[in-house]
Amino acid sequence: MPKGVVDPAGAARRIRLATYPPSAALQPFVDYHWVVEWDLGGRPPETQRVLPYPNAHLVLDRGQTAIHGVVRGAFERKVEGAGKVLGVRFKPGGLRPFLPHPLSRLADRTMPVDEVLGVAGAEAELRVLGDERGRSDADMVTAADALLAVALPPVDERALLAQQAVEAAAAANGPVSVAALSAQLGIEERTLQRLFSNYVGVSPKWVIQRFRLQEATWRLGQAAAPDLAELAARLGFFDQAHFTRSFTQLVGKPPLEYWKSQQTA
Repeated sequence: MPKGVVDPAGAARRIRLATYPPSAALQPFVDYHWVVEWDLGGRPPETQRVLPYPNAHLVLDRGQTAIHGVVRGAFERKVEGAGKVLGVRFKPGGLRPFLPHPLSRLADRTMPVDEVLGVAGAEAELRVLGDERGRSDADMVTAADALLAVALPPVDERALLAQQAVEAAAAANGPVSVAALSAQLGIEERTLQRLFSNYVGVSPKWVIQRFRLQEATWRLGQAAAPDLAELAARLGFFDQAHFTRSFTQLVGKPPLEYWKSQQTA
């Protein structure tokens, strides 16, 4: 399981996640297609908790198909029975050229797919997911590519700059403050703030902290006992208490408790 899944040790036993590259035409806009499939085998429903990245998604899910903006808190999805969903993860800034408004308007919100694809959600589901018998991953990805290819806007250089800025924030041992990111990119802080609001949908401060907390969940999923004070300092938090508060608020449990849960999952 990738970074961002709160319980990767447990989820890996119950949920299949696969990712696939987009077609060449979509590459300026799309990171990848993802497919999630699950079968709880008669077990009770469970809630899967994910710490989202600063990416918008097109999610094709029967009866719930939508465009999702960046989720600023943890995203929770109730999983029950059996099912299969296809998603398209846009690059940071990659959805903005499809829309007539800043991406900040879509933070923590969804919008109908017809405003981007030109077809209603039910029709998009039928084309991509097929009938109740379902389709193979390869067929679903091909169909999703085709839907987006019809709606492709021109490449936007500002969107590419936003992508570059988010990649810099995501780098290992990357910047831990907006000032540091601004200096690294050679962009004034106010200009950087406007770029993120328009193209990413959230602030650069949010993006930097989210990547640092993503890194924390990944490190706390390892077997070695953590040094929380050292980890907090490495990730740019003022002190261990600040790190613990931020981590607990997002993940739902304190860092040490989370580490213990991953050793026994």
